[in-house]
Amino acid sequence: MSQQQLSRRDMLKTATAVAATSSFAAIPAAAQNANPAGDGALRRIDQILRQATESKASPGIVAVAATDRGVIYEGAAGGRDIEKGPPITPDTIFWIASMTKAVTGVACMQLVEQGKLQLEQEMGKLLPELASPQVLEGFDANGAPKLRPAKRPITLRHLLTHTSGFVYSVWDPLMLEYEERTNTPGIITCKTAALALPLVFDPGDRWQYGIGIDWAGRAVEAVSDQSLEIYFRENIFGPLGMTDTGFLIGSAQKARLATKYNRKADGSLESSPFEMPQRPEFFMGGGALFSTPRNYLAFLQMLLNGGTFSGARVLKPETVALMGQNQIGDLKVVTLKTVQPDVSYDADFFPGMVQKWGLTFDINTEPGPNGRSVGSLCWAGVFNTFFWIDPKKKVTGTYLTQVLPFADPTSLKLYGEFERGVYDALKSA
Repeated sequence: MSQQQLSRRDMLKTATAVAATSSFAAIPAAAQNANPAGDGALRRIDQILRQATESKASPGIVAVAATDRGVIYEGAAGGRDIEKGPPITPDTIFWIASMTKAVTGVACMQLVEQGKLQLEQEMGKLLPELASPQVLEGFDANGAPKLRPAKRPITLRHLLTHTSGFVYSVWDPLMLEYEERTNTPGIITCKTAALALPLVFDPGDRWQYGIGIDWAGRAVEAVSDQSLEIYFRENIFGPLGMTDTGFLIGSAQKARLATKYNRKADGSLESSPFEMPQRPEFFMGGGALFSTPRNYLAFLQMLLNGGTFSGARVLKPETVALMGQNQIGDLKVVTLKTVQPDVSYDADFFPGMVQKWGLTFDINTEPGPNGRSVGSLCWAGVFNTFFWIDPKKKVTGTYLTQVLPFADPTSLKLYGEFERGVYDALKSA
């Protein structure tokens, strides 16, 4: 199942001594006395993923992980399509949805480093559409929205931390009703009208997940005078060798696309054709990228390594450190309570734990149940793609499949077992 020719124990042993030169660089031959305990933990991941796909509890899965020294795990199980294959591989194309947000955050922070954006900058002065934000308070007797002016302007920090007042209708009944009453298209349509939403609270008053980072993407375009597709390619994907990542999917990439599935009430999976709009009215910085596990791991390794990877400097170390710090003060990340159960279950990566938010990352304030250190960073995409970055233990990983609803219990369990296996292997090495 591993795509590398050497054994897992070789990979693990060598990763502690050899710096990676690319996201999946050839790993030199390892020492004779590689630790079989670490190898055993990684083989258990293989077995878990294989059992899940063979039983059709999950569609095809790819999981990859690396330390600051290099790749330690690369596993794939199942097919790109459950019924007709071919086998899924680490260069399979996935729609990574909200894993796009971290990329947009990096783009914003590049421009902050250059002095072209500031975290406390009032976005209405850059983006006229945000100059007079309105807060939705409900609907009158005729069903018309009741709006009032926001108490304060929206800043870039608000947009990047989900404290702007913008929300997603998937987890907000008031916004869902607004979209239905006003016939506003959903954000995933990539129609400009989808951005023309009111706030549901005043900027800075609380944390609630939403479309703020789509507006942050518009800010990148405004100051760079480039589309996000071009800006990302020239300033992030190109330097990191992420040639299979973007908003617009080519024919060769489409041939490697994983099929999306919906989980039915009885737990079975039903294929559901899906493709992000390929003639979008705007590039959705909050959730429209496709990528491969290998490509996205390169991005994660860059962040793990303080902004540098494979000889390319994308961000300064102090900028990466800032992105991983609590940026919402006393506010707390809250459970995403679904109002569209066909799209998402209730979602909370650390139930009962106080969680904070950095500049596009969820931050756990206690040790994670599967080995993650306090202060680690994570997020996900709606099709049950997940990643984490552990700056203390110097390890990162990503787990990708394509199934709805989000926060699918089966996918979360497999993601957790993958993470636990990686940490068990590191402890045993």
